[in-house]
Amino acid sequence: MAATAAATIGFPQAYLEGKEVKETSSLVTELCRHFYTQGWVSGTGGSITMKVHDASIPKPDQLIIMSPSGVQKERMQPEDMYILSPNGSIISAPSPKPYPNKPPKCTDCAPLFMKNRRLSLGKRLRKLGYKAYEMRNAGAVIHSHGMESCLVTMLKPQAKEFRITHMEMIKGIQGHGYYDELVVPIIENTAYENELTDSLTKAIEAYPKATAVLVRNHGVYIWGDSWIHAKTQAECYHYLFDAAIKLHQLGLDAATPDHGPIRRHVHSQNHISTKLSVKSRVKDSQNQTEPPRRCIVLDIEGTTTPITFVTDVLFPYARENVGKHLNLTYDTAETQEDIKLLRSQVEEDLRQGLAGAVPIPHADEGKEKVIAAVVSNVEAMIKADRKITALKELQGHIWRTGFECNELKSVVFEDVAEALEKWHSSGIKVYIYSSGSRLAQRLLFGNTNYGDLRKYLSGFFDTTIGNKKESKSYKEITETLGVDDPSEILFVTDVYQEATAAKTAGLEAIISIRPGNASLPENHGFKTVTSFSQI
Repeated sequence: MAATAAATIGFPQAYLEGKEVKETSSLVTELCRHFYTQGWVSGTGGSITMKVHDASIPKPDQLIIMSPSGVQKERMQPEDMYILSPNGSIISAPSPKPYPNKPPKCTDCAPLFMKNRRLSLGKRLRKLGYKAYEMRNAGAVIHSHGMESCLVTMLKPQAKEFRITHMEMIKGIQGHGYYDELVVPIIENTAYENELTDSLTKAIEAYPKATAVLVRNHGVYIWGDSWIHAKTQAECYHYLFDAAIKLHQLGLDAATPDHGPIRRHVHSQNHISTKLSVKSRVKDSQNQTEPPRRCIVLDIEGTTTPITFVTDVLFPYARENVGKHLNLTYDTAETQEDIKLLRSQVEEDLRQGLAGAVPIPHADEGKEKVIAAVVSNVEAMIKADRKITALKELQGHIWRTGFECNELKSVVFEDVAEALEKWHSSGIKVYIYSSGSRLAQRLLFGNTNYGDLRKYLSGFFDTTIGNKKESKSYKEITETLGVDDPSEILFVTDVYQEATAAKTAGLEAIISIRPGNASLPENHGFKTVTSFSQI
């Protein structure tokens, strides 16, 4: 079909009966049978919607295939599918089948796309579909009634989130790695699925990095940029839900890095919790009461690690090895993505007239020219101490090789390891926020002069969440960590502007005084520490 046809509501009948639509309908049917065997769409529950992939049509303009409601998913046929236009109106509905089959009805998940039952299906789709299909660029949405997705919401009846970390299958969730904390919002169930619309929409908006929403005692909605991505993520989510349930049955906490015993509140006769809790209050050196803490977020350079290690060891290693690294790995997808990011950044730098920026040729001009230009730009960026994602990603990959070859060994201050262990054992979750990539952060803490310290860390944030000197970055961290009050997060940094941004966002901030750190403004107003033992 011509691309212009996708912009119209009325699709030609020949296209509706064509290869792409038929293949997608067959695929939905096949997946429904597969999900039935997994226990995700048993009875008549659960559903699948999927875009009709057609390279000639922009993704927002592609048709949507939707499974019907109230039918046995393992017995569905391709002709049982609904075909919807990009704006959600029904283009084609299945024909009724003889008794005892029920008349066809668009899936009960469809009301989740509406404000109330009086709205058209198109408005229903725009209500939630805009979030999943347009804002998240989804290619498929899966609704599962799997038992594990129901039970996991019952482990903590008042919890608004499901959390798990340090599990291999987390790597299968978009934007997450093994050491990251996976957070899935939980909304309350209602008698009718259409009544979930507002809470589901709010959850999607409140958790911009989420690719799933749990519904308590009901199931889970999962989306991906393609049907393959949605399917693999669904498999990973169900595995993680099941793992969390089994860990809970063993008395172990899935939300802590070491999956140690669940910490329960035990009250004395005076109703004082004996748990070493972040809710307990302590006195600082000026005998002032410090606020309760649930999380601590740490900067690296000048806070956990000497500035000299970064400036005199890591940066020179990256600068001296960038050409070698690019030559050895040039044809890998990872390095090509690094070059793509750098090329985009350099194009922006050239538009702004930044010194040191030189155009990076396209691949057809030859490997040697591309590498030479990348090396020149990287050297200029490192010299200027640029805090940009494109540079940090490449540096992280170069440092990974250095750590793997034992050419690099990271350094942390002597008080850091002991403090991390103490906070971890007290139930305080510790995160890292650095301008270095998350890969670089994991490498640094995994290869320190005090051993592998990653077991004490719950997650890593880098500049993809925002600039460290902007308050909105810390608001984003607060939402990601899911605390009720941003003051429950302590941020420790050596940079006054970062502490100010964190304080503006409502976090508590402490400035780290270490050898070689920059001087602070007079009357800066922040508490300072020279050792983590003072926190």
